[in-house]
Amino acid sequence: MTVRVSRAFEFEAPAERVWDFISDPGKRAGAISVVRDYEVDGNRATWEIDLDLPVIDRTATVETEDVERDEPRYVKFVGRSSIMRVTGEHRIEDTETGARLHNEFVVDGRLPGIERFFKKRLDVELDNLEAALRRDLELPA
Repeated sequence: MTVRVSRAFEFEAPAERVWDFISDPGKRAGAISVVRDYEVDGNRATWEIDLDLPVIDRTATVETEDVERDEPRYVKFVGRSSIMRVTGEHRIEDTETGARLHNEFVVDGRLPGIERFFKKRLDVELDNLEAALRRDLELPA
């Protein structure tokens, strides 16, 4: 089973400022609550994620890499581990008052319970991403 979630956020800020945040693998990782720790090397990041599953209570390592970039409008990353594959896409467009950020995340689990874990969490993680971006842009929540 695959879990997919999409959402768009509107910001009263220039698209370039939204790009500065969303194109940074460290800022993206820092906004995700299940990422306990991360290390960035250029367009790659290694995430240590906490999994609280009925059968497994452990940390997993996810190696992420930006696989497509169209600066300053689009970035796609792929994360791989022994337990899952995650893909994230972020597309920025100008609006009359600033910018709109379209986000899509897809999680393919390789262990029982992974999809269910992320299905419950992805909406909250998108809320976290939006909140982190608003803080970075110094905009109200």
